[in-house]
Amino acid sequence: MTHPYLLGATHPRVLAHRGLAAPQDGVAENSFAAIAAAHAAGAEYVESDCHVTSDGHVVLFHDDTLARVTGDPRAVADITLRELAQQMEELGGIATLGQALDMFPDIRFNLDVKAEAAAEQVGRLVAGHAGRVLLTSFSDDHRRRALTAASPALPATSPGARTLTRLVVAVALGSRPWARRLMRGVDALQIPERQGRIRVLTPRLIRWAHNAGVEVHVWTVNDISRMRELVEMGVDGIVTDRADAALEALTR
Repeated sequence: MTHPYLLGATHPRVLAHRGLAAPQDGVAENSFAAIAAAHAAGAEYVESDCHVTSDGHVVLFHDDTLARVTGDPRAVADITLRELAQQMEELGGIATLGQALDMFPDIRFNLDVKAEAAAEQVGRLVAGHAGRVLLTSFSDDHRRRALTAASPALPATSPGARTLTRLVVAVALGSRPWARRLMRGVDALQIPERQGRIRVLTPRLIRWAHNAGVEVHVWTVNDISRMRELVEMGVDGIVTDRADAALEALTR
């Protein structure tokens, strides 16, 4: 049964990677302004990341530390929301997860739980919005903790790195029963084309995923020609930094 997260939206999916940043205009990734820009461009899906501040607020921020985005070497977990808001004020504004869900009711959020400390809070925050949220994480443990905290609500989900690694092995070995077990309870596989020398995305993986009722989303693709090629292969979603261009090329 298809999850509401995937119903009633344009196909192929265009997932705005960390919103629609514009560093030349002072708009940082994952900022409130970047989410608003993705929404204004027509994006139905926004991919973002979840950390928690020292005073317990879940914020949309990718890195463990602020160094790359604001120049502050401290960890997100060691700074208060007020301090973070001050640093992000000229970079598009910080968005808490609660604010993003409330202020953008038309957006479907793809949330990567980066920090273990954020997992349960993320689950509780998205419980009332489960029909428009997909929870994922590189850590299957973080993802499961968030899903448990959201219960009895059922957000969509994509597996973590350990499960995906096993799935790639299952596909390579031709073990369809094993692959199907690994995809049980999963709504989408969100994967890179390659991991080092290993090809993750293959026609067999796409075919088996579709037969199991699971979509395939590929990250992070910014070349328009390659986006089109992937859609021709059968890929259902493209995670991209160029959501505006992708929407124009793929859905209009």
